[in-house]
Amino acid sequence: MGMSRAEIVAALPEADRRSVLAGLTDAQFADLACDWRFWGRPEQQLPPGDDWDKWLILAGRGWGKTRTGAETVRAWVKAGYRRIALVAATAADARDVIVEGESGILRVHPDGERPLYEPSKRRLTWPNGAIATTYSADEPDRLRGPQHDAAWCDETASWSYPETWDMLMMGLRLGDRPRVAITTTPRPTKLIRELVADPRCRVTRGSTQDNARNLAPQFLSQILKKYEGTRLGRQELYAEILTDNPGALWHRDAMLDPYRVQDIPELRRIVVAVDPAVTSTEDSDETGIVVCGLGVDGRGYVLEDRTCKESPAGWARIAISAYHKWGADRIVAEGNQGGDMIEAIIRSIDPAISYSRVHASRGKFARAEPVAALYEQGRVSHVGSLPALEDELCEYDPTIATESPNHLDALVWAITDLMLGSPGLSFA
Repeated sequence: MGMSRAEIVAALPEADRRSVLAGLTDAQFADLACDWRFWGRPEQQLPPGDDWDKWLILAGRGWGKTRTGAETVRAWVKAGYRRIALVAATAADARDVIVEGESGILRVHPDGERPLYEPSKRRLTWPNGAIATTYSADEPDRLRGPQHDAAWCDETASWSYPETWDMLMMGLRLGDRPRVAITTTPRPTKLIRELVADPRCRVTRGSTQDNARNLAPQFLSQILKKYEGTRLGRQELYAEILTDNPGALWHRDAMLDPYRVQDIPELRRIVVAVDPAVTSTEDSDETGIVVCGLGVDGRGYVLEDRTCKESPAGWARIAISAYHKWGADRIVAEGNQGGDMIEAIIRSIDPAISYSRVHASRGKFARAEPVAALYEQGRVSHVGSLPALEDELCEYDPTIATESPNHLDALVWAITDLMLGSPGLSFA
């Protein structure tokens, strides 16, 4: 990838660099401080030409996706766009990343251009009258009525409800040339595959290393330690759209996408399954927390993935919160390690919880196979999209994996409890 103009100037011999900067007036020098054409790399600039209406940026962590999205909105406002949608995975992401983030919209504007932000109205208003409204992809119906002439969609591959995109597109009908910028770490979702194939969509790809000059060395070392040399690293660092791992028990096209639903039917039972981490350090595994229900139609429904990296008290509170949110029948927790302690932690927070401890009497592969078979038979549906869980299901190859599949394990406990009479488990 190319260097920004700022990087090119910085790389000049000192005498040449001083000569270039000395040729600028004070006003020109001041303007450089907020000129994205100077600071941004070539691939971070709006694509030229009129033969596109979607710009898909598929890039690894730390590439500069948020800054590029914010600068794109700023450029659109200057160019005359007046009604802009800002759509993030959650309302908190819209506020904390798109608007108020370190590289968000408020940060990239100089004082004279900065919009007024009214959080209660989810609205930014620019001095020239342009308005942007924030939306959460968790609430697609909010986009059913409003109209826009431009939109910035962030982390679209992680949206829980893909129909949010359809609602947005139906309202993107103002002006002569409506456009949308999509900034996301790639996942092989149906929407991302469709965008890549769309002849009206310009696709920019980039890796974490493209922006290494501007990233903290500690961040680079940590993220490389976690992902370098792995299939997931190809996605998270190098922005490849991975096909499913052929050794995995689950496959998106055959087992997940065809049976995905948006509406939850009447449920006979609901369980919150927990696969607890046995330690609480920076290098600890996540604690898998997955909520599933058994429908009156006899089908399994995966309702929510609350997997987290927390202390025992932290993940226990999250599991209990999910229990009450969904009106669950019980919490099911794997107790091969720390069995009595796990129950004690949960009951210390809420003594009235209905709780069962399960012990695995077979290996992960043997426990997971019957659950994968239910998916293959079309008897389990995911409600909306559950990106992190689905990534793990379609990536995890039990024959070569070295890390525990926390999302997957919790899912297996839940579906087994609801639909399989607990083969390979014993209850306490």
